Formats: sequence, structure tokens, C-alpha cells
Amino acid sequence: MSVQKQVTRVAVACGVVSILAVVGCRDKAPTQAAETAPTGPPTIEVVKVLQRPLDVTLSLPGELTPYETVALYSRVNGFVKTITVDRGSRVKAGEAIAVLDAPELGAQKAEAQSKLQSAEAQLAVVRSKADATSSTYDKLKAASATPGVVAGNDVVVAQKAVEADQSQIAAAQQNVEAARQALKSVSDMEAYLRITAPFAGIVTERNVHPGALVGPTGGPGAAAPIVRIVASNRLRLVIPVPEAYTADVTAGTSLTFSVAAYPGQTFSGTVARISQAIDVSTRTMAVELEVNNADGRLAPGTFCQVRWPVRRTAPSLLVPSGSVANTTGRTFVIRIRGGRTEWVDVKTGLASGSLVEVFGDLESGDEIAVRGTDELRSGVQVVPKLSKAA
Repeated sequence: MSVQKQVTRVAVACGVVSILAVVGCRDKAPTQAAETAPTGPPTIEVVKVLQRPLDVTLSLPGELTPYETVALYSRVNGFVKTITVDRGSRVKAGEAIAVLDAPELGAQKAEAQSKLQSAEAQLAVVRSKADATSSTYDKLKAASATPGVVAGNDVVVAQKAVEADQSQIAAAQQNVEAARQALKSVSDMEAYLRITAPFAGIVTERNVHPGALVGPTGGPGAAAPIVRIVASNRLRLVIPVPEAYTADVTAGTSLTFSVAAYPGQTFSGTVARISQAIDVSTRTMAVELEVNNADGRLAPGTFCQVRWPVRRTAPSLLVPSGSVANTTGRTFVIRIRGGRTEWVDVKTGLASGSLVEVFGDLESGDEIAVRGTDELRSGVQVVPKLSKAA
């Protein structure tokens, strides 16, 4: 009997627990439903579109090149007799660099001198004959004044002889002038055996030694030059400027640049030449700065980083760079107008610190989302909150 009572008590207890559990579940259900119910539109941080003049400085690559450079070849075939310079030598304008030896030119000069002497001797003979003929003609003409002394035909024959001699003198003079020009040509060629510097500079390349056979350049595949000289006291700094930054390039502007050889130091140059044409392969415009290198610290061929200023003629619209969203084929910012989101397509320009220049259907003072993302769809109702960072 006691066992049956205990079983009954356990069953009653289990029933009571089950009822309490069901009642508890019913009491909690409304509370959970209340916690998951929507609380209204989401709040997003916004900033205002700024409008102000853009004045930024970019770092563009450039290369220093010689103001003048020349490769010296021989104008005639010959052997190097002496060469007085080497790589790194400084030369002055007109200074002798090398002397060549060409024996065949000596033979040609001697032949030309001989021909000139022969032509001059022939001219002297013709003139002597012409003088005699002219004297005879003068005498016959004077005698013909007396009737019957000289036949008229003899006077005519003498006159024709004088005219023939004058023609021979003209031909002989032409032969002398031709011989003289031939001698001058050989003498000029002989002057080419002495190679001089066309301007002051530094020898950057030497390719021959005494005894080497040299000659004129013959285009592609020709022999290397005797020497190469560059003028290093003035340099050209060539900058390929992207077409987007060429609007306000003006001659006379002073710019600064740096080189790896002198870290922490800056140099300056002046805009001297502007190509005024865009290279279609690189979409850049070549701009040349003239750099004074009287101290010789800068070497031609050096790469530089040039501080290139970019200014707009009108104020630009600026937004935080994080506000610009990019998707496949679309760049946009999210504008908040009337409490709803709106995607506005833009194109980006230059960066100015944490801001970026944008072009699109925007106005100064428009509110846009601080964080641009395609997760925030267009047309969504939101509550804008001005960001503290703004």
C-alpha cells in the first residue's frame, strides 16, 4: 500500500511540472516576439560634399638628359695616329681629340698640286702667245691705215687669231681654277685628319686606340664612334606628363625634383620646352625642364621624381575616398535625399589627403554616406546622422 502511494505522488509531481513548463513557454513567447519586432529605419553616418579650389602636388618620374650630345666619327678613312682623351675627360670647344694618318691623301694632294702647276704653266704659255698675236694685230691695223701697205685680209686674219687666243686663255683659266678647287678639296679632306671637340663637355665614350682603322659612319650596323661627348653643364629634364595634368603647363615655371644619389636633397629646374602634343602610345605629353648643372653633381641619364603641381581653374567637389563605391562597370556615391538612399554615378579625379575629387550629378552640401557600398541599395529609407569625422 505504501508503494502505490509513492507512485501516485511521483505521477502527480510530474504532471505539475509539465503544466508549469507549458505555462512558462506561453508567457515567454510574447516577450521574444516583442524583442525581434522591427524598430524602424536604420541610421547611417553621412558627410556633406565639399566644394573648394584644388591645389595638389603629384610626384612624376623624369629623366635627365644632356643638353647637347654628339658622336664623333672620321670624315675620311685613316688610321688613328694619336688620341689624347679618354672616358671622363673634360674638353673645350675646338680642342684636339685625335689625329689620323691617311697616306693616300698625301699622294692625292701632291697630284693635285702638280696638276695646278701644269695648268698655271699652260695658262702662261697661252697668254704669251696671245700677247704676241695681239701685238701683230695692232701693228697690222696701224699699217692698214695707209692705203696699199697691208692687205685687208691680213688684218682680218690677225684679228681672228687674237680672238682665238682669248678663247684659249679663258679655257686655260678654267683649267687653273678647276685644279685649284681640286687641291682645296684635298686640303680640306686633309684637315679632317685632325678631330676636334665641337663644344665643351665630357667624354663619356671612347672606342678606339692608336693604330685603329676608322672611317665615316654608314648608318645601321656601322662602326662605333671614335668618342662621344656630352655637354653636362646644362641638362634637360624630360617629364612624360599624363594628359589629365597638362592643362596649366606654362613655360618659365620653376619646379623641384629629387634624385636617388642625393637622398633628402632637392634640385630645381625651369620649364623651357613643351611638346604641345600627346603621345598616342603612352597618353603623355613631353615637357622639358632646363637644369643648371655648373657644379657637375647631376649625371645625364639619372631618373628623377618631380613635384608637379596640379591646379583647377574652378572649384572642385570633394568627398571622402571611402564614400566612393565601385562595382563592375559602375562607380558611385550614395546620396541621402528625403530620407532615402540614391546611387549617383561619379568619376573620380585627383586625391587631396583623405578626400578625392569627383565629377557627377552632385552639388556642394549634398549628404552622402560615409561608407560607400553596394550592400546599401538605392531607394532604402534611412535615418541620416552627420559623422563626427566630417
